Amino acid sequence: MPNTFHVALYVDSIDDAVAQYRKLLGIEPAKVRHDYAKFELQDPPVILSLNAGGEPGKLSHLGIRYGSTGEVASEMVRVKQADVPLFQQEGTTCCYAKADKFWVRDANGVPWEMYTLLEDVDAETAADPALRKFLGQASTAPEAAQAPASAGCCVPRGLGAA
Repeated sequence: MPNTFHVALYVDSIDDAVAQYRKLLGIEPAKVRHDYAKFELQDPPVILSLNAGGEPGKLSHLGIRYGSTGEVASEMVRVKQADVPLFQQEGTTCCYAKADKFWVRDANGVPWEMYTLLEDVDAETAADPALRKFLGQASTAPEAAQAPASAGCCVPRGLGAA
């Protein structure tokens, strides 16, 4: 399986966005849940994720899906050797999928998710508080502490591009 570019956007309404992207892309979504949808384009290979909970029209995060955990591990070693701070997650569940991954932030603060899909799952989980801290967007505001799990998938509300 070739590596695939991943882009995640916040949308106001999953249903409305899915209907629009069906027309725009001419394909059916690979996955649709009440707060998340995913389109997988083959040419060019792109994974477009639509996430509820953030500011509509804003970038949630970018990423690259690799074919295996070994490829993710190799990339993580390379990034560590380049002295780029990263946050590792093994077997984590988000966006209705279980994955091995690591996160970095680019020079402009855009979160990048480097991952391999282990399996699709039916459950969604809240974002990892340690990930929020790593991405420099941990909040002590009461509304952030009470944000629902669906407030954003892998990168919850407020963790989008700076």
